[in-house]
Amino acid sequence: MSLLGAPLLALLAVLAVGLPLATWVLWSRWRGPRPVRTLQRLVSILLCQVSAVVLVAAAINDYGYFYASWSDLFGGSTSNGRIVHIVAHHSGRTGVSATGASIFTPGEPQPAGVTHVHVDASWSTPAQWATKGRVESLTISGPRSLLSAPAIVYLPPQYFQPAWAHRLFPAVEAITGYPGDERNLVNRLDYPDTLLKEMSAHRAHPMVLVFLRPTVAPPRDTECTDVPNGPQALTYLSQDVPDALRHLLRLRPLGWGAIGESTGGYCAAKLAMMHSDTFTSAVSLSGYFITLHDRTTGDLWGGSTVLRNLNDLQWRVTHLPQPPISLLATMSRQEPGVTGFDGLRKFLSAARSPMQVDALIVDQGGHNFSTWGAQLPQSLDWLSSHLHA
Repeated sequence: MSLLGAPLLALLAVLAVGLPLATWVLWSRWRGPRPVRTLQRLVSILLCQVSAVVLVAAAINDYGYFYASWSDLFGGSTSNGRIVHIVAHHSGRTGVSATGASIFTPGEPQPAGVTHVHVDASWSTPAQWATKGRVESLTISGPRSLLSAPAIVYLPPQYFQPAWAHRLFPAVEAITGYPGDERNLVNRLDYPDTLLKEMSAHRAHPMVLVFLRPTVAPPRDTECTDVPNGPQALTYLSQDVPDALRHLLRLRPLGWGAIGESTGGYCAAKLAMMHSDTFTSAVSLSGYFITLHDRTTGDLWGGSTVLRNLNDLQWRVTHLPQPPISLLATMSRQEPGVTGFDGLRKFLSAARSPMQVDALIVDQGGHNFSTWGAQLPQSLDWLSSHLHA
């Protein structure tokens, strides 16, 4: 029986209703010594509670597609898949081919808009910076957007090596899903460790990673949008964050990258498609390409169909000239609907030059850290190759 779908939910619903009824019927009919009857009743109560919890968990999973199969739920292998190039033709049809500044030092004056919180000594000591890199926490305030949000920055070991002392590094904004916590990108998805391993294997080049959450005006889900008379989330991520960090670190002024999962994947693609002057490459991990309007977002466009269309990436790829960017979109075939695999196929079919789109599609996997973690090494390698090209 599949982990997703009505059959499992129906079975669990029958158990959730049937077990309490059976317990009520059998409550006074248990036989045996009193300790045995007490144990039987306790076990029956526990089974009733477990059945209710499992039903709720299954319903939530069926709604969100967090685990797409039993092997996915219990930690089975997730196929890494392979990246295929979506060859964009001028006709608009597509085919698939298989083929700065110095580092901030605690105690020194801080650049405007940046509050330094702390250097994570648990990640690396100063003696390890040249071999392991450094993780530090910041709060970035935007003069344009008037927003302020926490961020974490990972500086690769090359940043501290004398041979790289006068080099400018490409930067990548890594954005969580909604509501998100940027610390999960470091502690659960292991971005710094993954990049270190890929650099050690000579599959990736040094990049500065900037970890952010899309919820810059909590609790509202702004979908990285400049909301009329509301939070200017897109301005914050596309202009305020790059400007602040260019004055703080040795970063390239242009040619940035973006990567994110779920809502963060939509935001990453949006940054590149709408601000290609700064963001030239992006990776969308299980991201969608349409605008959302639900109880967490509200109306993000002030009732304007024009603004909604301009924030809809599927509409943009269909109706507007394509930006000169590179985009990698990843998805599991087990993520259905317009925000899943079906939506990705529609987006890929509309892609055309000069935008170049690659796809990493796996047969199994859900909307979760396990799936994204398996895709992360190839995604960082892809980003590195495009940012260093």
